[in-house]
Amino acid sequence: MARTVNATLHTVRRDAFLDAAQRLIEAKGYEAMSIQDVLDALEVSKGAFYHYFDSKQALLEAVVDRFAEGAMVAIAPILRDPSLPALRKLERLFAGIAGCKAERKELVLAIIEVWNSDSNAIVREKLRRMTVGLLVPLLSSVIGQGVDEGVIRVASADETATVLVSLMLGAQEQATHLFIARQANTIPYEVVERTFAGFTEAFERILGVAKGSLTLQDSATLHFWFG
Repeated sequence: MARTVNATLHTVRRDAFLDAAQRLIEAKGYEAMSIQDVLDALEVSKGAFYHYFDSKQALLEAVVDRFAEGAMVAIAPILRDPSLPALRKLERLFAGIAGCKAERKELVLAIIEVWNSDSNAIVREKLRRMTVGLLVPLLSSVIGQGVDEGVIRVASADETATVLVSLMLGAQEQATHLFIARQANTIPYEVVERTFAGFTEAFERILGVAKGSLTLQDSATLHFWFG
């Protein structure tokens, strides 16, 4: 008779690996972390690890997936709020994502290291695809609401959402370069402000709204990361 796996126990044990891996990634970085470090932290065997994950890379992807899913849960009430007009939803959507990143700053910084490593190109591409898969439906919904309200002027909510997520990925990549440059003190803060103002203006043009209609990154968020 085939062994029956207790689904709740399976989740708890898997989460224990994710918790341990996240702590290690935040403390020493993904590259420096080994599978053995995770095993030692939990005092378990390799067999237990490979029951859930087939590689260190799969463990990292699961940690990032859980972080992303948590962010989506946090911003879901914004999207469901019938009292919020579309442009304010967009702003709060960005603010919610920024807040989740700020709460897990050490993990985000560790992910940035992975993102910049040539040896992690496959992971980087999977993260891109995950971002597209999560954000395009959310943005499409808000854009569709804006079209119905008559404030957003686009031909297709879905295609516009795809374009905007591509722009967001570009902004994220540029933000990484700016963060590193600011850490090295090679650029002034004003460059950061101008860059994000440019991305915001591009958002507004794509959506067909007036310049100054959106605040996608407030000054407090920019100072938190780049100040």
